[in-house]
Amino acid sequence: MVFITAEIGINHNGDINIAKKLIDIAVDAGCDAVKFQKRTVEKVYSKEILDSHRESPWGKTQRDQKKGLEFSEKQYKIIDKYCKRKKISWYISCWDIESQIQMRKFNTKYNKIASAMLTHKKLLEIVAKEKKHTFISTGMSTMKEIETAVKIFRKYKCSFELMHSHSAYPMKIEEANLLLIQTLGKKFKCDVGYSGHETSAYVVCLAAVVLGATSIERHITLSHSMYGSDQAASLAPIGLRRMIRDIRLVKEALGNGEKHIWDSEVPAMEKLRQVFA
Repeated sequence: MVFITAEIGINHNGDINIAKKLIDIAVDAGCDAVKFQKRTVEKVYSKEILDSHRESPWGKTQRDQKKGLEFSEKQYKIIDKYCKRKKISWYISCWDIESQIQMRKFNTKYNKIASAMLTHKKLLEIVAKEKKHTFISTGMSTMKEIETAVKIFRKYKCSFELMHSHSAYPMKIEEANLLLIQTLGKKFKCDVGYSGHETSAYVVCLAAVVLGATSIERHITLSHSMYGSDQAASLAPIGLRRMIRDIRLVKEALGNGEKHIWDSEVPAMEKLRQVFA
């Protein structure tokens, strides 16, 4: 079975009610989990960046915008309770050690390493020591950097799977390079999923499944017209439902690769081959 995560990320725009609606959409579509992002803004970004100009619903600086998109611990308690009520797993990609330690109290089943954090060795060690199954995105990373991350997780005997990803938002289809899914799987002898940031239909995700992707992660949105840099590279509710339906069908159609005669073929065989008997 392909594990499907609806990436809510920061598409909630700091509104807990929007987050709940996105969780509802994921549940209705049949997702296995929803994912959020957490960062201590002052630790992830420099003062120069945070002081720079950026118009947003929260103010006129990057600091205003980034803090406006962050949920508090109290809000994550609401999310935790809501996901339990809706019977869907949730997990989070933390962008700094402080956030990772803070989020431990929720005892989520999975961890996620964002592509941006793949080279943050100290964070990777903190995560690996938790020994939760971890999805590791590999966007904007070299093979050597991926190898270093894999070694850390194997050192601490933490289960993981790599996520082939492209870190442009949105991704150009001609840069998807989906064959890398098989390359990563062979090189690192592990499961490999796909985290998509394309604006087009979900055909890229279906192709990823055909090539052996064990998990799929896609951003979701209530509407592409909402504020936010990730909204354009997200699936609206109807697209998410269709993607999950088609992934399940494709996975079923792939079978196990073994040749045998189906019971449903026997009547045709008896009828059409009797002349050769």
